[in-house]
This record gives sequence, C-alpha cells and structure tokens, in this order.
Amino acid sequence: MKDRRYNSSTDTSKIIDRLITRLWSSIDDIEQLQPPQARFFRVAIFGSARIQEGDAYYESVQAFAHKIGNLGCDIVTGGGPGLMAAANAGAKDAFRQEGVRIRSYGLTIELPMEEAANPFVDRVTSHRTFFSRLHHFVRMSHAYVVFPGGIGTSLETFMIWQLLQVGHIPPRPLIFVGTMYHGLIDWMRREMVSAKLVDAPDLDIATIVDDGEIDRAVEVIARAKKEFDEERARFVALQSESAEGRSNGGGT
Repeated sequence: MKDRRYNSSTDTSKIIDRLITRLWSSIDDIEQLQPPQARFFRVAIFGSARIQEGDAYYESVQAFAHKIGNLGCDIVTGGGPGLMAAANAGAKDAFRQEGVRIRSYGLTIELPMEEAANPFVDRVTSHRTFFSRLHHFVRMSHAYVVFPGGIGTSLETFMIWQLLQVGHIPPRPLIFVGTMYHGLIDWMRREMVSAKLVDAPDLDIATIVDDGEIDRAVEVIARAKKEFDEERARFVALQSESAEGRSNGGGT
C-alpha cells in the first residue's frame, strides 16, 4: 500500500531545500576558518565582455591592470573576453616586462557565449552559478574596480556595494571608472536618496573616476595596498614574537 505521506516531487524539493540550507551553513562555518590575515592583495576588475581590443576602454583596463600589477597586486576577473581579458593581459604584461611576481585569476561561469577562459589567466576556477562566483569574488579580493559594463557587471557591483553598506565585509575600495557612472550616482541621489530609500553616505562608499584618469584609481589602490602591507607586517611580527615566546618556554 502506498504511503500517503510520501509525495515524490514535494518531498524531493523539501530535501533539496534542506540540503542547500545546510550547504550555506557549512560555507559560513568554513569562512570562519579563514586565516586572520591574507598573504596577497588582490583586486577584482569588472567590466563588459563585449568591449574588444582596439577600444579605448580595453586599452585603459589593460594599462590600469599593468600599473597595479607593478604595485604587487594580484588581478581577479571573470576570466572571459573583453575587458576581463584586458585586465588579465595587463597583469601578464606586468609579470613579463617588470618581473613582478603576481598572479592573474579567472573566475569563469558556464555560459554558451563564453566557452573558455581567456589566454592571459594563470589560474582558472569554473563556476556553474553566479551565486558561487560572486561569493568567490568577494572572498578573494581586497578592492573592486568597475569599468563600463552591462547587467552582469551591475550585478557584481551592487552585490559588493550592499555588502560594504551593511558591513558584511570590511571597508574596501569600490571604484567606478567611466563617465557613464556619474549618471548612475546622479539617478540614485535623485530617486533613492530623495525618497529615503538609501542614506546619502551610502553613495560615498564608491569612488568615481572619469575616463582618462586611471591614475586616480591607481592612487586609491596604492593606498589600500600600503595599509594592507603594513597590517600584514604587524601580523607577521606578532606571530614571530609569539613563536619565539613559545620556543623560550613562555607559552607553558
């Protein structure tokens, strides 16, 4: 006799929901195991896959990635074509021409129009969902730079903006490069701030840099990298002192 309590489609959905909830909980627990201080400063660069070599924005992204690569910053992109390839290429140039020991990462997503990672990536991590990919961007990076892009770029940007807004990640640079983004901020100030949907200081989280002024963005990254290096040096010194104390019997 069939057990009426069992409905295959309903119960399967419930089981999947429970498993996904447990998975998210496990990910949260794993995040707590992250080392207190990262070893490498990484910058995520977002931008359109549709803008190709020869465009002024492509050249700008490549030059920007090269310059921050020279500062010792690893580069993280979506690993695809367009401005993502430009950023990874810039990092590659910094390594080849300057001998800087940095890595260029690509966090790819399985899409019909993007079949493989661009050839400038050193290390690829493939994701099946945008959710896991976004989480990976946030976890890996210490600064976020947004060049012109469409819906995908906007998705990544607003996710990070909100995490900064509510304090789910510590204060980090969020930089928009491109005159087009003045219109976004103006619209948010006119529509959202005036309706009290966001607070005016929330807009100050982002820094806007005009076209042709990437050196301003480089300066912001350089300051953040300097603070990171100083904090890293203090952490290493404390670890060394602690280890020395234990070796001398101070920890017993």
